[in-house]
Amino acid sequence: QVQLVESGGGLVQPGESLRLSCAASGSIASINAMGWYRQAPGKQRDLVAIIIDGNMHYADSVLGRFTLSRDNAKNTVYLQMNSLKPEDTAVYYCYVRTSLASGWGQGTQVTVSS
Repeated sequence: QVQLVESGGGLVQPGESLRLSCAASGSIASINAMGWYRQAPGKQRDLVAIIIDGNMHYADSVLGRFTLSRDNAKNTVYLQMNSLKPEDTAVYYCYVRTSLASGWGQGTQVTVSS
């Protein structure tokens, strides 16, 4: 099994920044995908950004504003979110996939409001 611990959500005003962190532990010997999804109230869970086999993928809506990075030594990914908009408000979920398992974090709330 894979365990994920997320941190960094909160309430910010439009235009401000937040940084999310997600640390993986457990059966993580061979992580081939790790990243973030988000789910707004009444909507489906959508991809935000993910690293798959070393390649970055971003949702069009966050290109140029969000940056995903990974610290392999710490089995941690970071999502730097700049120029936040009210439409970025959602619960953000970390996701990891290994050769043996996959898992989701518990979710962290990001609210962008003036």
